[in-house]
Formats: sequence, C-alpha cells, structure tokens
Amino acid sequence: MIIKNIQVFQADGSFIPGELYIKGSKITVWKSQPERDARETQAVHTAWEDVLDGNGAYAIPGLTDLHFHGCKGYDLCDGTLEALEAMAAYQAKNGVTQICPASMTLPESDLAAVAGAARAFALCQETARPGQAVLVGLNMEGPFLSREKKGAQNPLYLKNPDIPMFRRLQEQAGGLFRLVTVAPEAKGALSFIQALREEVVISLGHTTADYETSANALKAGASHITHLYNAMPPFSHREPGVIGAAFDDPGCFVELICDGVHVAPSVVRAAFRLFGDHRIVLISDSMRAAGMTDGVYSLGGQSVHVRGPLATLPDGTIAGSVTCLMDCLRKAVKDMGIPLGSAVRCAAVNPARSLGICDRFGSLTPGRDANIVLLDKDLELQSVILQGKPL
Repeated sequence: MIIKNIQVFQADGSFIPGELYIKGSKITVWKSQPERDARETQAVHTAWEDVLDGNGAYAIPGLTDLHFHGCKGYDLCDGTLEALEAMAAYQAKNGVTQICPASMTLPESDLAAVAGAARAFALCQETARPGQAVLVGLNMEGPFLSREKKGAQNPLYLKNPDIPMFRRLQEQAGGLFRLVTVAPEAKGALSFIQALREEVVISLGHTTADYETSANALKAGASHITHLYNAMPPFSHREPGVIGAAFDDPGCFVELICDGVHVAPSVVRAAFRLFGDHRIVLISDSMRAAGMTDGVYSLGGQSVHVRGPLATLPDGTIAGSVTCLMDCLRKAVKDMGIPLGSAVRCAAVNPARSLGICDRFGSLTPGRDANIVLLDKDLELQSVILQGKPL
C-alpha cells in the first residue's frame, strides 16, 4: 500500500511532506514531495493495490511502551494469555504498537508463571495476531528494590539482587526480559550489574542511593533510570543523587511519566533541558485501570483506588498511572510545551534504542516494520497501521 499526503517524521524530530510505500509488513520506500510530477504520481498510485490518503496527517513510528503494568482491566502479573491479548489489543488501538510490560515485586514462583505466559504469548504472535501490539520484551521492575523507596511495590517480597534468580526467570521467559530495575545501594547490586550487563538492560530505580553509589553503578554497566524523579532522592545542589549521576553519564537513558500526576509540567520541561530529547524515554507506568472507570483495582496484590487521573494505595502512595502512552505524548505536547518532534523521539525512537530493537522499530525508514501512526493536527488518532495493515 501507499500512504500519501502525510507529514513524515524524521530522525531529527522534524516532519517533511511525503508518502510511504509498504510491501507486506515492511516499509520499502519513503519519498518527499514533490519528487515527481502529478502525472507520474497518479500512475504510480494507480499501480499499487491500496492507497491511503493521510489528509495532511503527521505520520510517526508506532510508540513503544517499555514500562507499563496493565490496562483495560488486566495486568501482566495476571500471568495469562487472556491478559496479554487484551493488553496488546488495547495498546495497538491507542497507537502503541510495541509493548514491553513490567512485572511487580512478587514471589519467584509467581514471576515464573508470568514469564511462562509471556513466552507462550510471544510464540503465538509468530503466527500473526491481527490487531495486537508486538510483544518486544518484558521489564522486571521488582523485586531487587529499596524498602525505603518501594513505592507501590509489595514489601513482603523485596530481595537483594540475585543473579541465579534472574537467570532462572530469564530461562522461563525464553530470554524475553530486556530490562531489570535494581537499587544500586542494595547488597550485591554491583556484582549483579557487572555479571548481567551484557544480558539485559539494567536500570537504577526505587532507590535511596547517593551520587557516588549511583555513578559507580552506571560505570559498572547500568544504563537506564526507572521513572525519573519518582521513588528516588530529589535532585539538590549538594546531594545530586541518582539524577545527577544520570545527567553526568551521556549514555544513560531516563524514563519520564508525563501523565500530569507523577511529574509537574515545569519539572518535565527542566528534564528535557537537562537530558535532551535523545535520552528521555516517555513511559506510561499504567496499571490495570487504564481505559477503565474510577473504582478499586489491584496492583501487585495491593488495593488501588482510582479517582480520575490519580491511582493510589490506601495510604495515599501513587500507584502507577491510568493513562496510555499516547495520552502522555499528547499531554507533553499540548499541556507541557514539549515540541511534537521531541515527544515522538522520546515515545517512539528512544525506547527502541534503549531496548536494542531499533533495527525493526522506532523509525519510518525503509526496512523497518510498517508500524505507523497517523495523527491529525489536534494529535488525535487518525489511523494505526500495524505490520503493514490498517487496524
């Protein structure tokens, strides 16, 4: 098919008028306008099987959410194919065409069940699952976290970093775990990072670590920060902590939740000045209430009360978001003053770079998977093309 009359997203964050050519599930060519006269354009369009008129829409790569727990009433930790299918369908309909859902702090036996279900789901996707976002990995957010900064994680199952445990779960998952969060001050954290840095992306988070401890962990091989500003010491002029250490490491990606609850707009703008749009990864950190009505839900075995955009434990602790990544992108642009091109880089390009999947996703260049989102001028979804086919 051909998608014509669109503003095509470029790697530098700009948009150029043009059209995209798709064969099978891949982008084959993209052309800027005008590269041909009107007669030649008409002849080419007539020769192709299907032509989609974008009506001037922004064409961006499908988004990748590498940190969310659930949506539409389901959670990764349900450990079922039904949950993964429902989550993948909801995300695809919202322009999130690649997913890397996150587990919670649970007993190893429960995490093994989650890993097994995800492995089975990934095998099912190999035979084509129309309308479902592509499962590109799993994110192990717990249990190797700080008790003092546990956030909404269940304190009953927190553990020090455990190399054999991680490898057992990775085997259960068939290698799907692409990201794991570690509190760098925990006993054994440096050894964990050094041993596994070539096997999985290691993120620092849910931590009380100071600058020196965090910097040493980054030097040891960590390269990612879990939900910047949340569940970590503040960034201050004498104690810069993990945020300052991440700023000083040019190869470190940082996650940012732009739901309007977790991080104030002014601080989001400051983060973009500090880290630039080449290092920020927008995430939703959504729980099962995303796409649902207000009420009482569960997260990691704990009760969560949802009122509007706010999800909290009974003690008032924020417990994830109820917002999908596409809504976070819109809010960053429309309410927080982030340029559209920068927001797209942070929600589509950088997650793919951080996970090591940018050979397939996060770009509209030839050879990449044809997972494409068309947004109108108000940033509302106009079309979602998944593996070369419009939903």
